Amino acid sequence: MVVLTGAGISTPSGIPDFRSPTTGLWSRDNPMEVASLSAFRYRPEKFFNWLRPLAREMIKAQPNPAHKALAQLEQKGLLKAIITQNIDGLHQKGGSETVLEVHGSMQKLNCLSCQKNFPLENYLEAFIEQGEIPRCVNCRAILKPAIVLFEELLPVDIWQQAEEQAAKADLFVVVGSALEVTPAAHLPLYALENGAHLIINTFSPTYLDSKADLLLPFDVAELWPEIVQQLG
Repeated sequence: MVVLTGAGISTPSGIPDFRSPTTGLWSRDNPMEVASLSAFRYRPEKFFNWLRPLAREMIKAQPNPAHKALAQLEQKGLLKAIITQNIDGLHQKGGSETVLEVHGSMQKLNCLSCQKNFPLENYLEAFIEQGEIPRCVNCRAILKPAIVLFEELLPVDIWQQAEEQAAKADLFVVVGSALEVTPAAHLPLYALENGAHLIINTFSPTYLDSKADLLLPFDVAELWPEIVQQLG
C-alpha cells in the first residue's frame, strides 16, 4: 500500500489548508503575490510576513491520530511509503519513516547563493519571535524555506521516487487531498495504469472518484485508527 496525503490529514492538527473557498489561505491572499519565487526574491519582507504565522502554526502542531495510524501501518509492514503534499513534517513527528515530501519541507532553509542548508530550528527565535528575515551565516543572503513555491519545479529526486512508488503499488490510497494540485494529482493515475486498486478518503469530490474502488468520505482522524484496530 502507498498513501498520498494532502492538507486534509493535517487540518485536525490545527494547520489551515490552502484551497478551501472560505477558510483556505488562498481565500485571503493571492498566492502569486505572497508564495511565489518572485515574491521571495523581490518582496522578501511581504513573503516572510505571510509565512511567519503559518510557520508558527506548523511548529507548534502535533501529529493527530491519522498520522500516528499510518505510522503504525508502516511498522506492521502494510504501508510501503507515504507521498505527501504537505510541508509540515507531521508524518515524521508521528513516527513514519518513508515519507516523500514532493512539495518540500518547512523544517529546513536553503541558501540559493551558496547552496548551504540549515535547520529551521536554528532561526526560530529570530524569525518567529523577533520578526527577522533569516539570513545565511556564510554569505548573508536571504534564506529560502525548503518548500516548493509557485514558479518552482518539484525536487526531481523526490518526484522520481514518488512516481516509482505509485507505479509499483498494489493499493494506492488518497487521504485528505482533493487531487487538484498537479503533478501530484496524477500519481493515482500512475498506480491505476499499473493495476493498483484505488481508495479515496476525502470529503471533497475528486476527478478520480469514478475510478476508485472505494470512496471514504469520513474524518481521517477517526477512520485510520479504526482501520488499524480492525487489522489487529
